Amino acid sequence: MKHLLKSREIWLFLALVAVVICTTFRSPAFGSLNNLLGIFNNSSMLIILALGQMVVIITRSIDLSMAANLALSGMCVALINAAYPEISVPVLVCIAMACGTILGAFNGLLIWKLGIPSIVVTLGTLTIYRGVIFLIAGGKWVNADQLSPAFIQGTRLDFLGLPLLSWCAIVITLAFFVMMTRTAPGRSIYAVGVNPTASVYAGIDLGKTVFTAFCISGLVSGLCGYLWVSRYVIGSVEVAKGYELSIIAACVIGGVSIAGGIGTVVGTVLGALFLGLVNSALPVINISPFWQMAISGAAIILAVVFNARSERRQGRIILKNTGSDP
Repeated sequence: MKHLLKSREIWLFLALVAVVICTTFRSPAFGSLNNLLGIFNNSSMLIILALGQMVVIITRSIDLSMAANLALSGMCVALINAAYPEISVPVLVCIAMACGTILGAFNGLLIWKLGIPSIVVTLGTLTIYRGVIFLIAGGKWVNADQLSPAFIQGTRLDFLGLPLLSWCAIVITLAFFVMMTRTAPGRSIYAVGVNPTASVYAGIDLGKTVFTAFCISGLVSGLCGYLWVSRYVIGSVEVAKGYELSIIAACVIGGVSIAGGIGTVVGTVLGALFLGLVNSALPVINISPFWQMAISGAAIILAVVFNARSERRQGRIILKNTGSDP
């Protein structure tokens, strides 16, 4: 029982339940199944992106370019669809994922081969990717009338009562859970974050592991590039601008340590759902949605403080006085 009470995931789940109950008192429709499923669907892309960021942060790195990667990948497939509407949606999704992976690999190579800190690299590529969007689109937007019906309907298809977007989040969550708990790459990612020096002695290549983490974050960013453009029916340089804060907030709230080595898939998903739930509850309790960024920033600070306190370890007593004579 004590172990359960110490679990970050349990407290996050209870916080989610508390938010739902309190908001339902104000508006009974908020707690309905359809509304909660809608909130989950609206949070699906944040869940997917947060999982990619989680992998990077666990390796003691950070990817500030995920939203820009999303925007550039989304613009690429939007322009392709506008020019060649006969190309099928699955092919466009593969193109978006390939584009995102290449952009993520570019970040990883700079960090691996040149030894540049990840925060510096991704802060630079964030601006570069946004600039490339402006160049390839000529400063223009791609609107609904330029996209094919199949492209737009991709995220709106229902399967077993859930939109395809929700199923994407569920499948990707399961894939990340298996990868991080049952595979060698997942164990290597944790090992690098916990103790890089010991990882080297264990035969783990630090550079390749960090490179792999950035490829994973790029892959999910590329996928969300298509999902975003399909859902919101727009491609522009402004897409997902500032979304980096929400992605990092979801990870930190979910218990992912900025210092690396600590974080779970379940916690990250709950962190993303917490943000999505709070943002949906704000209008219900008559708080302006413009407070969203402030709340996300405050949540990051509080979560980092909480994480730092919970990660403290008491020193071991090496010599203990037993009270007996030698």
